[in-house]
Amino acid sequence: MIDLEPPPAIVSGIFQPAPDTRPVAVEVLGVTVVASAGLPPRPADDAFGSVELDSETIATSPRVDEALTLVPGVQLFRRTSSAAANPTTQGMTVRAIAGSGAGRALVTLDGVPQNDPFGGWVLWSGLPPASIGDAIVVRGAGAGPYGAGALTGMIQLGEVRVVPARGQYELFGGERGIAGGQAVIGSGDVMVVGAVQRAEGWVPVRKGRGAADAPLAFESSSLAIRWSPDIGEQELSLRLAGYQESRDSGLLGAASRSQGLSGSATLTGPGLPILDARDWRLQLWARSSDFENSSVAVGAGRAFTTPANDQFGTPALGVGFNAAVRGEWRGGGWEVGADVRYAEGETRERFRYIAGAFTRGRVAGGAQSVAGVYGEAWWYGQYSLSVTGGVRLDHWSSFDGRRLERDLATGLPTLTLHPADAEGWQPTARLGVRKEYGTAFLRAAGYVGFRPPTLNELHRPFRVGNDVTEANAGLEPETLYGLEVGAGGGDRDKVRWTATLFANRLEGAVTNVTIGFGPGGFPVAGFIPAGGVLRQRQNAGDIDAWGLEADIGGPWGARRTWKVAVAWTDSEVDGGAAAPQLTGLRPAQTPQLSASAETVWRPVDGVSIRSTLRYEGERFDDDLNLRPLAAAFTSDLRLDWEVVRGVTVYVAAENLSDAEVETGQTADGIESFDMPRTVRLGLIWRP
Repeated sequence: MIDLEPPPAIVSGIFQPAPDTRPVAVEVLGVTVVASAGLPPRPADDAFGSVELDSETIATSPRVDEALTLVPGVQLFRRTSSAAANPTTQGMTVRAIAGSGAGRALVTLDGVPQNDPFGGWVLWSGLPPASIGDAIVVRGAGAGPYGAGALTGMIQLGEVRVVPARGQYELFGGERGIAGGQAVIGSGDVMVVGAVQRAEGWVPVRKGRGAADAPLAFESSSLAIRWSPDIGEQELSLRLAGYQESRDSGLLGAASRSQGLSGSATLTGPGLPILDARDWRLQLWARSSDFENSSVAVGAGRAFTTPANDQFGTPALGVGFNAAVRGEWRGGGWEVGADVRYAEGETRERFRYIAGAFTRGRVAGGAQSVAGVYGEAWWYGQYSLSVTGGVRLDHWSSFDGRRLERDLATGLPTLTLHPADAEGWQPTARLGVRKEYGTAFLRAAGYVGFRPPTLNELHRPFRVGNDVTEANAGLEPETLYGLEVGAGGGDRDKVRWTATLFANRLEGAVTNVTIGFGPGGFPVAGFIPAGGVLRQRQNAGDIDAWGLEADIGGPWGARRTWKVAVAWTDSEVDGGAAAPQLTGLRPAQTPQLSASAETVWRPVDGVSIRSTLRYEGERFDDDLNLRPLAAAFTSDLRLDWEVVRGVTVYVAAENLSDAEVETGQTADGIESFDMPRTVRLGLIWRP
């Protein structure tokens, strides 16, 4: 089930009862509140590990994904943020068990999935920081109310609800051609959020750079409108949003373009006499997207590129419906619900570039569905003990799959694949216990979750430089089993801390497995050039991971706050018979240690200085652990100054020390790097 609720108020992991959240549009003390429809927070979610990001951390981050990755273990597939990452690698994973371009976490905005219906990734350009009011990262499989896709965790984003009465407007610019702005306006029952941004970028290759290397430039824009009219006892929220972005991929001729539209309707109400229920909720959503991507082969000495693939369209559609009913019982409460999700899409592309022209065409895609029902209950006992648990049952299916390739000159087919339909039933569950000891607590949880492979993983091969990855229509869903114990303590006026020890097993992990090296020809994939590698997506055995997550923070004098967080994960592949060459290795793009530290100092009224440190240990760029990416340490600094009432100027430096952050390595040893030191200046106006 998709979580359609505003995130719970959490103080050091301690749940604080929140007021009933109802749509309202009213101007109070110079602000306008336009809240979206939703049920009150589920009161027993605090038995499961979660981290809250405050609105200021999100608002002062260049992009939402960069704010989320301040939580150690939360990552995109590669180290590069969405400022430069190809859309196909922007999937989010919670807890560093194994990276995935499709992402192993379900990302929602006020309950609506933000994962792309074709690829599972998230287009973060469609979620500007000005649009996000709060965020909760829930670690561990999201069985029970969350359902398919919440394999390693959930990221619950809440759209901004409180804005200055006359709106808030921001303009910024900086090095490497950075320029843009964002605005949020609330009036009556309507809220509008928009953003634009562009950058000339940087060339990711340094040593060994050739004429083939180009900057990672991009442009993006987004617009969202939410209407929450007053309809009496029930509450309704209607939302319509769209985004588009285009980016260059660091090589001459390699570029991508994405666009999409989404809409949702959420209706809530008090009570159902038939079930003696307290609240109910209905939500309907739809999401369409399209993606274009051109990739190239790199010539000798990186002196030139040759077109390798022209993915000129990837139309996709996702629709979903969900419902929930909640009630109270002696000493606790209950919730039952159901949801249905459907997705269809295909890739349309040209490939096999010979004698100055593409000679082959490809159409590949299919459809899939997931439908589930769940029930969950919670109970508060004596001695400050709470227990919550739930079960659900999902039916998944993949069908109408096809991969059709033809000769463009003659129109004759060269490859025709119609993989068999697949379906299955997947039971999942979760159980959590929490015991309070004054301002401290102990908790324990167990869970099972699953993620069906995306249409992209099932049907579309792709190419990056000279490396080719083949699709696999025979992929089966991934399943995660996990146990964890945690403790914490403190309150908002003192030092607060939490610590969690976890053990997870990911079965049937979808991994890009190396099956050959170039130069040479291979069935289906064709010719792989020198320095290239052929991989295929496979359910490559299992991944065992155990680790420790901890954070501590609080006030530092009257005008400072601080926080330190760390995650250490020992993650190892058991390839079994499917991929014995991977047994004992660490999953690709999975660091063992990551940490972050953040301080905020307000030396005088109207001035704020925020500093952020990030550390990530060594990771590997490939499944065979042959391409190590060195550990990285970066620092960011931002100064905000309210020069006059309603007008704030800021200066922000990202990667202040100009550290070399290695993001990729090719088979012939060419390294790519993340953004060098970049300074931005900005103006925020609240009239």
